[in-house]
Amino acid sequence: MTRVRYVDADILIIGGGMAGSGAAWEARYWCRNCRIVLAEKANINRSGAVAMGLSAINTYLGLKCKENTVEDYVKYVRGDLMGIVREDLVYDYARHVDSTVHLFDEWGGLPIWPEPKTGCYVREGKWQIMIHGESYKPIVAEAARKALGDENIFNRVMVTHLLKSPGNPNRVVGAIGFNVNDGTFYVFKARATILAAGGGSQIYRPRSQGEGLGRSWYPPWSSASSYGMLIEAGAVMTMMEARFVVPRFKDGYGPVGAYQLLLKTRISNAYGQDFWKPPCR
Repeated sequence: MTRVRYVDADILIIGGGMAGSGAAWEARYWCRNCRIVLAEKANINRSGAVAMGLSAINTYLGLKCKENTVEDYVKYVRGDLMGIVREDLVYDYARHVDSTVHLFDEWGGLPIWPEPKTGCYVREGKWQIMIHGESYKPIVAEAARKALGDENIFNRVMVTHLLKSPGNPNRVVGAIGFNVNDGTFYVFKARATILAAGGGSQIYRPRSQGEGLGRSWYPPWSSASSYGMLIEAGAVMTMMEARFVVPRFKDGYGPVGAYQLLLKTRISNAYGQDFWKPPCR
């Protein structure tokens, strides 16, 4: 017989990756007395797109060292997405990127490569800084656990549908899901819901086939459940029309930016011709 468990919360966070764990800490910062609940289909210690760590943080403006400005970043994003962008949203989050990175250092001492002469961070390009990222996700997960308490984190619970108010079809009042280990059915009721269950990888068929099909830079467990739940609930998917398809290189498996920008490697086509040359410092 399937067990049913009801959980009441002021704020429900769906997904315990970097976004969900960060949202947990931020929600506690602003709402000290709220009951904040997080549901994650895996375990927040190693869940999400950066589960096993990263070699770089891909967006750091360097405002402290006057390396870039917020306006520089908005201009870059506008050009990269061919103008299909909400510049106000990009500007708003760009203002907070640097301070978020500094929190990683404050929470658990995330090792970020320093420039000995300047004290700024080593870059692999205009926007990326280099890190030793094996402990990246556990540091953020620990911050979430301290913010919420273990009793408010529901690992191994896969949320499948959002619940909407019978009296107001535009209002989400919770979600339902199940424990992937024992089948317990969960009904979450919440005054506010944050959906951070992640994007989708391998939505488009890659050119790589056979063994190369699985050599994806994005994690294969990013199933686009966020998109599915939001679309089914009738949400307006702002800025979701742009998709990032990661290129796959023969004889290489890893972040392409590190090869090209930091290591200045030669990248050639089948005829031995350089199709991209690293910029000079």
